[in-house]
Amino acid sequence: MKRLLNTLLVTTQGAYLMREGETVVVRVEQEEKLRVPLHGLCGIVCFGRVLASPPLLAACAARQVAVSFFDEQGRFWVRAQGPVAGNVLLRREQYRRADNPDQSATIARAVVCAKIANARRLLLRAQRDHEQAEGVEQLRAAATHLGQLLELLTDHVPLDTLRGYEGEASKTYFSVFDHLIVAQKQDFRFDGRNRRPPLDNMNALLSFLYALLAHDTAGALEGVGLDPAVGYLHRDRPGRPGLALDLMEELRPVIADRVALSLVNRQQVRADGFTRTETGAVLMNDDTRRQVLRAYQERKQEEITHPFLQEKVPVGLLPHVSALLLARYLRGDLDAYPPFLWR
Repeated sequence: MKRLLNTLLVTTQGAYLMREGETVVVRVEQEEKLRVPLHGLCGIVCFGRVLASPPLLAACAARQVAVSFFDEQGRFWVRAQGPVAGNVLLRREQYRRADNPDQSATIARAVVCAKIANARRLLLRAQRDHEQAEGVEQLRAAATHLGQLLELLTDHVPLDTLRGYEGEASKTYFSVFDHLIVAQKQDFRFDGRNRRPPLDNMNALLSFLYALLAHDTAGALEGVGLDPAVGYLHRDRPGRPGLALDLMEELRPVIADRVALSLVNRQQVRADGFTRTETGAVLMNDDTRRQVLRAYQERKQEEITHPFLQEKVPVGLLPHVSALLLARYLRGDLDAYPPFLWR
């Protein structure tokens, strides 16, 4: 099992990352702020005006440490990494199946099933934990509808129909998402999903966490030799990591949505940590971003029993486990791809 290594998250504007021996040094205005051993990292994520030296990028590439750059909202810019690891035969099989609509549908069906089941699980938990709260009937109705959609996902559903069910499930889930917010309702009211840019506080928080999860999932896929760009549910588009978006669909409710709801309901983030620009986009300030990153890393350290492996793994390893199981399925070691189903 791959050990859960740390991800270095740099949010301080004007920071400069450089290599000294086998360590990463972070400097701000010529002052050293942090020193981290390179061998203990699995990734470096930079937000906003953060620079990295060429020697550091070369050292990271040699050690399979991906370096990703995002804007201050968490929108992906670019990813620097070394050669893709893994067997070329595995990637060729990935591409062949992506070109076959029936085989693509087989993998996409597993992903959509897990996405709907995990979203339904989150709604049922909220319904149980807040039985007297406003909106509990809407949560129950949404969970029932998601259960009905699951029953429609038979073995012979074509790919386009699967995408339709996935879209309907997302619409149903987000239509009641506001009822999952039980504190700071006025400041974090959720009237629907919006992005590029996010137009309210809750969407800004979700978009930022989804960007982090996409980074982790893409890195996990590269680690087993798969191409993050070639997916089955999400089709090819320049600059889009289709397979990473496929696998993270299973994990959004378990990781990103839970972190976002916990931060708001426990009042660990507040409205004054968000600002609206002249264009209407909502941004997080540095302190809020650091708080979100801290909560995300803490969630990744929690352990959960994997339903297929039947052993405890840190939440942060779930993308790596899913990538490994998908690779084994493509190689023919497994009869089907077992998605992550939250218990």
